[in-house]
Amino acid sequence: MQEENTAQTDSKAGSRKVIYAAILANLGIAGAKFGVALVTGSAAMLAEGIHSAVDTGNEVLLLIGEKMSTLQPTPRHPFGYGKAIYFWALIVALSVFSLGGGLSIYHGVHSLRHPEPMGDPFWNYVVLAIAAGFEAYSWNVSRKELNEMRRPGASLWQTVRASKNASVFTVFIEDTAALAGLAIAAAGIALSQLFNAPWLDPAASVAVGLLLIGAAVTLARETGGLLVGEGIGREQTGKLREIFRTDPSIMTVGRLLTMQLGPDEVLLNAAVQFNRGMTIDEVEDAIERLEAKVRDVYPAIQHIYFKSAGLGAG
Repeated sequence: MQEENTAQTDSKAGSRKVIYAAILANLGIAGAKFGVALVTGSAAMLAEGIHSAVDTGNEVLLLIGEKMSTLQPTPRHPFGYGKAIYFWALIVALSVFSLGGGLSIYHGVHSLRHPEPMGDPFWNYVVLAIAAGFEAYSWNVSRKELNEMRRPGASLWQTVRASKNASVFTVFIEDTAALAGLAIAAAGIALSQLFNAPWLDPAASVAVGLLLIGAAVTLARETGGLLVGEGIGREQTGKLREIFRTDPSIMTVGRLLTMQLGPDEVLLNAAVQFNRGMTIDEVEDAIERLEAKVRDVYPAIQHIYFKSAGLGAG
């Protein structure tokens, strides 16, 4: 139990480290981008400023979710508040979609109607380079945290898909979109200057908005699945089945149902049939043994319920 609590503490500490790094990076970047956008009149830079400001607010929302997820269980919430982080991560996805993507596209389209010549773009490039450095730092912090969960042979994207830690993969997806957005903004400014085509800069703003909408849809898909009761995965469930199947006290293994209650908390409902003729004491000993085996392999499985009837229906 002490090792389990230590693992959960380390996981939460890692999540908050990722969030704090993202807040510091985005807060400074947003101010610099807005300042340069006002000076140079770049629509792409204004879109990037909106993006960074939205990201800063989003990280604050993730901190709220992290705090709520640590609340103790109550009679109304007997399994605790672990899913709060998934709810707030979904709100972040909606924020990226509407405030980030929507406003960037709106401003870009508005500027496309009346494109204005850009002023000296020197400071745009300076701020983009500084922003790329800060974003790369924040991205690397989230990448390292994801690598802690990475299985041998798995790609980073597969690790994101498999991760149950919404704080970490949300920041990673946001920072990945931010780095790509910086590249698009830089390309828009450079091409606008090179070809003396003012419309290319607001066109880059629209492209940044579309990129953010894509990131928002990805976030909504990942967090939405966890919020409505995603399980631990087919491979992990197969390993659990093997634990039950090979135990000498089990005659039949039915459905094994799992649900993620939080980044480090899982519920397991096991439909099993014990050997006939076992006494109550023997069944209790078998249950204790099975619980220990399961938690040995998956410490996050903190709630285990056995169902001995209706194996076919689960």
